[in-house]
Amino acid sequence: MVRVALILIALAAMPASAQSTLSAEAFDAYTRGKTLYYGNDGEAYGVERYLEGRRVVWSFLDGKCKDGIWYEEAGQICFVYEDSDGPQCWTFQQTQSGLVAQFRNDPAATELYEARDMGDEMLCYGPDIGV
Repeated sequence: MVRVALILIALAAMPASAQSTLSAEAFDAYTRGKTLYYGNDGEAYGVERYLEGRRVVWSFLDGKCKDGIWYEEAGQICFVYEDSDGPQCWTFQQTQSGLVAQFRNDPAATELYEARDMGDEMLCYGPDIGV
């Protein structure tokens, strides 16, 4: 009994990277229909709305939104957005405080954490119109 309790305490203390990576099905079940805000190093980073059919809308909180899709490849969740040069692949873990995402194209570059699920629509301005 004491041994089981020690194992559970050790597992709870493990960092997010030691937890299992979400499959496409688990990621879709967690995110679909939500608008999630993400942070990085204590700062607001961006917001993403997750729609049916693995469609998404991303913004860096500047009112400029990009439509995209996501798919699973080699255990990673990859996003392709309009006007992007290629897929941006991440691994996601679900923690007690929400999702943690590790950028796989350059793992040292970015780790995001779920700041909150707003449940509201995100702010997207229309296209820029010039003279």
